Amino acid sequence: MAVRGCLARVVGQHGGVSEGTSTLAKLLTAGDVVVLSGAGISTESGIPDYRGPSGASRRHSPMTYQAFIGDPAARRRYWARSYVGWRAMSRATPNSGHHAVARLQQRGLVTGIVTQNVDGLHQAGGARAVVELHGNLHHVVCLNCGDSSSREELDRRLTQVNPQFGAQATAVNPDGDVDLRDEEVDAFQVVGCRTCDGGVLKPDVVFFGETVPAERVRECFALVERARLLLVLGSSLTVLSGRRFVLRAAKLDIPVAIVNQGPTRGDTYATLTIDAPLGTVLPELVRLIGHGP
Repeated sequence: MAVRGCLARVVGQHGGVSEGTSTLAKLLTAGDVVVLSGAGISTESGIPDYRGPSGASRRHSPMTYQAFIGDPAARRRYWARSYVGWRAMSRATPNSGHHAVARLQQRGLVTGIVTQNVDGLHQAGGARAVVELHGNLHHVVCLNCGDSSSREELDRRLTQVNPQFGAQATAVNPDGDVDLRDEEVDAFQVVGCRTCDGGVLKPDVVFFGETVPAERVRECFALVERARLLLVLGSSLTVLSGRRFVLRAAKLDIPVAIVNQGPTRGDTYATLTIDAPLGTVLPELVRLIGHGP
């Protein structure tokens, strides 16, 4: 495997970022860039990340696939928390980072976008053909019959059977749920699939412990393998699900650039790393390339 040390690691929000962003702009101008984004790109839309600066306040572990399919109480807990969190998730709007990525794609520099996020904000920000590695919270699937439906429809049904449910969100987690007291969870009623009369409904996302569909993984690898540059945005790369694409790029000697707040597990393989908010770096990057205001 071709392992390279960092040419530069730039930290800060002022002069250092301008220097690093200028270097990154030069790397991007030749095009054929594939973006791999993580939760850090959505923090400025009000959705915290898992491990970065905004993720420290989370008090419970994310739902696992094994718990969800095997424990009715765990499913009730998930849907109660997610029902409250959906209010914040559904109102979230794309930020300047999402818009900047879309603009780079529209200008032909970014040829592929792979996101680990489940919020749909890349598409809302104008991006197209986004590969959602871990799915999308806006969709729901039945584990019994495979029927797919919208989260908006499920939300209306949950509201109908929980008319007195008054729990309020203090802060939404990156996977769309919130922290609730046990007594609030116990009062919540879940609903089943309408198509097969009671099948278990699951958000169409990949839970921790669940396998990403193989075809989706192959699609992502194919994008990376055709890239001239892999640009990682807002991911600590702690989980192999995303880090494997950095490893593949390094193996093929494809340069990797990383913009993230804090170190990542991919820094060893990066040509350039910038430690700064994406909402600062990405609009400046677009401006430097000459395709933005």
